[in-house]
Amino acid sequence: MNAPVDIATEIATARAEAVAAALDRIREIETRDGVTRASLDAIKAEMLALASHERLFPSAEFPPLPDGEKGSKRYLLQEDPGGRFAMYMLALNPGNSTKPHDHTTWAVVAAVEGQELNKVYRRTDDGAVPGHCELELAHEVVVEPGIGIALMPEDIHSIHTTGSHPTRHLHVYGLALEKLDRRLAYDAETGVVKPYNASFMQPTANR
Repeated sequence: MNAPVDIATEIATARAEAVAAALDRIREIETRDGVTRASLDAIKAEMLALASHERLFPSAEFPPLPDGEKGSKRYLLQEDPGGRFAMYMLALNPGNSTKPHDHTTWAVVAAVEGQELNKVYRRTDDGAVPGHCELELAHEVVVEPGIGIALMPEDIHSIHTTGSHPTRHLHVYGLALEKLDRRLAYDAETGVVKPYNASFMQPTANR
């Protein structure tokens, strides 16, 4: 008689298979089409499809920081050798926000649960003055189930968890966050540009 299958193990196996299959398709899209708005939209479609399988990403397996603490809890789901094509689950409590920042690689985010306001900015200066910028708000996107966001390497955005429940959002990057050492933060009010917080790039958990 076969032993009963542990449900948590079954979900973990199905999750790993789904993530690997999605990354295979994402890798193929980038290899075939390069990094363009159109190719990132295709990658976003893959991420939205993956995020729709909420059962694979239960809140018990991917909780935010305890007791409403600020900051994100980031779970590494899969990463290629050398840090290419890294996918994470980020869990945040309501009330979190970041400074406007870039990624220096492409990024796509899709929601399993919760709302996150993304403010996307446009630089209006020519970048000629080191350490200085001029920004204006270009548009806003609320990332929630069924709605994602795709960002080119040079895009600048800030995030704000505005809902009443914690978020669980899938992030995929062309290069792992731990490899990104040239990210910049932009202050829209003062115009100051400075290196983005390096400690944010360290993963908090693996899955």
